[in-house]
Amino acid sequence: MFRKYLCGAGALGASLFAATPAWAQLQAAEAAATPVANPGNNAWMMTSTVLVMMMILPGLALFYGGLTRTKNMLSTMTQIGATAALAMLIWVIWGYSTAFGPEGNAFFSWGNLFLSATTSDSTAATFSDEVISEYVFVCFQMTFAAITAALILGATAERMKFSAVMLFVPIWLTIVYFPIAHMVWAGQGLLFNWSPAALDFAGGTVVHINAGISGLVLAFLLGKRHGYPTEPMPPHSLTLTMVGTGLLWVGWFGFNAGSELEADGTAGLAMINTFVATAAAALTWMVMERLAGHKGSALGFCSGVIAGLVAVTPAAGNSGPFGAIVLGIVASVVCFFVVSKIKPAMGYDDSLDAFGIHGVGGIVGAIGTGVVYAPSLGGPGGDDFVMGAQVITQIVAVLIAVVWAAVGTLIAGFITKMITGLRVTPEVEQEGLDIGEHGERAYN
Repeated sequence: MFRKYLCGAGALGASLFAATPAWAQLQAAEAAATPVANPGNNAWMMTSTVLVMMMILPGLALFYGGLTRTKNMLSTMTQIGATAALAMLIWVIWGYSTAFGPEGNAFFSWGNLFLSATTSDSTAATFSDEVISEYVFVCFQMTFAAITAALILGATAERMKFSAVMLFVPIWLTIVYFPIAHMVWAGQGLLFNWSPAALDFAGGTVVHINAGISGLVLAFLLGKRHGYPTEPMPPHSLTLTMVGTGLLWVGWFGFNAGSELEADGTAGLAMINTFVATAAAALTWMVMERLAGHKGSALGFCSGVIAGLVAVTPAAGNSGPFGAIVLGIVASVVCFFVVSKIKPAMGYDDSLDAFGIHGVGGIVGAIGTGVVYAPSLGGPGGDDFVMGAQVITQIVAVLIAVVWAAVGTLIAGFITKMITGLRVTPEVEQEGLDIGEHGERAYN
């Protein structure tokens, strides 16, 4: 009874105290000081994260898998899936801390291993006064790390050991991807604080240049596939490649529009740009095929779609729709020339054109963003925008990404080669990696 009385008296006292103006003002001040995630933006970012996940599995897996020969279909898809899964675990353990940790310098950060400083109440800032749940931001950025590592495998398809992939990926993420992501996107980052700051709305530098250059370097370390380029090595299923292309295009709306971190007008701008730049690039590639004396092909359509998506990625929220169309056309022409002319002339074996489309398209998009950002071209640049200065910054960002990715990939590649070796045996390559590496076939 006494305990009950005390509880009742305490509740009465608290209610009376809470009714005073001073207490009410204190509660209001505390509520205002604690940022609360916007539920609408949270829901949009959760949706965007799942869309990017769809880009990896099944999108990229089907796109790359269909481009390989039948005997390597499952190995290609398995490498992509396992790479993504491994990248997700690494991201939680030390990747997020290295890219977006609370402490840091211009090149990397620290202080949040195992997400020890992140809780359900933690928030991440957007580009306005809003915030989203930090766990949602962690997941969104996690899918970017996963797909970037997986994109590299297009350059090494049909000849890289599964064990080598599993060793290369964590080394590469640690010394290449996390620092570049930090430099471009983190508040303390080198290029984020450049004047003017490097523009990379959704990952032209961080994702596509990074993956494309790394893929090219790794392809040189591996060497050419046996029989390349004298033996025909056509895609075994353009049907699956087309399905993968469609899934990539749909998922890319999460990639680009989601990078605004809010469901606002800029996200809408990124959305329409992802439509029109891609459409322009897809048709341009087929026109280029006709001008080169060939028929417009399904493969050309798919290649153009990816080239347009890659090029508009850094410009998605940094360009007007017309600028995005021009960027898609230019990127498609340049990528077509590299894939059809430069690659055969130089003789390197970028199996599925990871460099030719992602690397080159990313470079075109990154530099072109400095042009289409201009208000005179419909871009969102302010009255103080100076195109020359911005283009120079974009070129500097590209050069830093190229050099960092190339050197880091060489280091990761040599370490992997010393420990596991990079390439399957000639017998396994002849038989196919599906059987030789995984003991199964894609088709009976």
